[in-house]
Amino acid sequence: MSSGHTSSGSDEVTREAVLRARAAIAEHERTVPDFPKPGILFRDLTPVLADTEGFSSIVTALTHGCSGVDLVAGIDARGFLVGGAVAQELEVGILAVRKGGKLPPPVYGVDYDLEYGTGRLEIPASGIDITGRRVLIVDDVLATGGTAVAASKLMGLAGASVVGVAVIMELADLGGRARIAAELGPDVSLHAITDDR
Repeated sequence: MSSGHTSSGSDEVTREAVLRARAAIAEHERTVPDFPKPGILFRDLTPVLADTEGFSSIVTALTHGCSGVDLVAGIDARGFLVGGAVAQELEVGILAVRKGGKLPPPVYGVDYDLEYGTGRLEIPASGIDITGRRVLIVDDVLATGGTAVAASKLMGLAGASVVGVAVIMELADLGGRARIAAELGPDVSLHAITDDR
């Protein structure tokens, strides 16, 4: 079913990595008020990813529950950083899900709403065949769920199916988990290393 590992998601190494990742996030995560707009509380995970132990533990922790994955889709831009490393650990390929206007045509594109505006995600419509592939979407933060849902729709347009969404941090009060469950269905798993409750 998959060319990648099927055991790393549930073993003791991964469970231990989740605990180490949570500790690194608690130590290094930076909260920035009123960015990118007034009233928004931006959760900056860049210092966590710059920490050797933080980055290593996050990558392993994001593989939790990821058996049967054929491809990782990393969302622009911090999802690229962790998505590529997760793909390497799972021994599968990585697909960069780009912000609108960054790829040459032809592309598949989906417009979506953000917590603080609107956006567009795109993937190549030629040169890469992901038909029938089982995809794990990777991003840094889950807020309203709009980005993950848009990325999932892109995978569907290209003939792939999303089997899971993995993020470093979930902003629980913004309803992203419920939106993913409602729009992507109960078969799509959601794994957040930590949340802000």
